[in-house]
Amino acid sequence: MPERAAVIDLAAVRHNVRHLIGLAAPATVMAVVKADAYGHGVLPVARAALDAGAGWLGVAHISEALPLRAAGIDAPLLAWLHTIESDFHAAVAADIDLGCSGWELPHIVAAANLLDTTARIHLKIDTGLGRNGSTAEDWVGFVARARAAELAGAVSVVGIFSHLAVADEIERPETDEQLADFTEAVAQAEAAGLRPTHRHIANSAGVLSRPDMHFDLVRPGLAIYGLSPFEGRTSASLGLRPAMTLRTVISMCKDVPADRGVSYGLKYHTTAASTLALIPLGYADGIPRVATGGPVRVNGVNYPVVGRIAMDQMVIDLGQADLVARGASMIGAEAVLFGPGDDGEASADDWASAAGTINYEVVTRVSPRVPRVYRNAAPSHAHLATN
Repeated sequence: MPERAAVIDLAAVRHNVRHLIGLAAPATVMAVVKADAYGHGVLPVARAALDAGAGWLGVAHISEALPLRAAGIDAPLLAWLHTIESDFHAAVAADIDLGCSGWELPHIVAAANLLDTTARIHLKIDTGLGRNGSTAEDWVGFVARARAAELAGAVSVVGIFSHLAVADEIERPETDEQLADFTEAVAQAEAAGLRPTHRHIANSAGVLSRPDMHFDLVRPGLAIYGLSPFEGRTSASLGLRPAMTLRTVISMCKDVPADRGVSYGLKYHTTAASTLALIPLGYADGIPRVATGGPVRVNGVNYPVVGRIAMDQMVIDLGQADLVARGASMIGAEAVLFGPGDDGEASADDWASAAGTINYEVVTRVSPRVPRVYRNAAPSHAHLATN
């Protein structure tokens, strides 16, 4: 085991995908593996998700999609966030479906014409999130241009999609408003002659709480990794298993007197003679600098981080009594920041609380300096290219 590691349980990923497939059926599951699979490692996770029955993969950028194709994965694959410098030509050549909000259409058409092929596109309507996607005011005109490009053979409009803004807050009425706007947008597109076979709007929260929004395809991201999108609801209560365990070993222990300052700024002082233990993870490894108080589990006990988290390290205070006497023997003891949350173990949610952020950020920001170690890998064949 490396001295620092994010241990990824691929059996948990497969369990989560199968669970989501059961909830979403008959809709197909698109496993969202953007941002290096939320920090879990895109290729192992993508293969595990497909092994478990996911029908699609989803990423934000074309630059994330191309390596999946290069690795031999030929499953349906959607990329939806583009700039004028995105490589539409490479995407169309690699048979990557493209999200299209309006301005991208001529670029995609040009790439398809150059390649003498037909590009597969999903039109995006902004139903209230205020990010990419066509506005309602521009939608009818956009649909007409897409239909013309389709009749010319440059594109095939296979999907229409949107993204939910507050589905993680189940009581809010905006989600119903977004559903109504999305349904209307699909109806307008079909009235214009489009026949999309993949309508999709549900994210993890939508999959877990809104079966009326599953349509043909759902796009869970966070839930694939076993984390809850809802405040106050645990992964276990949703039938999910967290896939990442972030662990290291204690690199140093020392006995110190009372009133010893700890770390930059000396914001923490020991209240009595104690033993300090050094944890060799810091903000360069993706630990939020502001997460003082985050829990570290050693020998079955959770200790809060004391003092400021530094670039490479942080400190826990082991306390007094017998711990002081055996402090030196704790060098090399495993220190777990978060994991599945079993038997009192801390979770990514606990670190999110300490940092004043969300569990998405906690796992996604774990840096490449922390090796990924994979457990419970399985053979992967069905989704690999044969040529």
